[in-house]
Amino acid sequence: MPPTLFERSTPNPAGYRDVQPRDVAEAIESARLIDIREPDELRGELGHAAGVENIPLGRIEQAAQAFQKDEPIVLVCRSGRRSAQAAQALAAAGHRCIMNMAGGMIAWNQAGLPVER
Repeated sequence: MPPTLFERSTPNPAGYRDVQPRDVAEAIESARLIDIREPDELRGELGHAAGVENIPLGRIEQAAQAFQKDEPIVLVCRSGRRSAQAAQALAAAGHRCIMNMAGGMIAWNQAGLPVER
């Protein structure tokens, strides 16, 4: 059996893992993909990945209370900075399969991956 998206990701000292956009695109059905940008950013020039769930950064910790602690979750933002902040918070709250998409939607677009606007 091939390694899971979480197993292929890189451990971060803050308790979550960093995952590359191409790996996310290849395994998009195996994790919950949450874009933490504001709704208008999803419609902006960088667009968003198909099937993404939009939960802005200011609401993610509250929303995550309803998530399963072992559910694989990939957090996405514009550059990876805000999603790393959210990933650290969720990992600190006990979520065990949290991933931050390195480089965010900037890296996703640079990799030529499909975008919705």
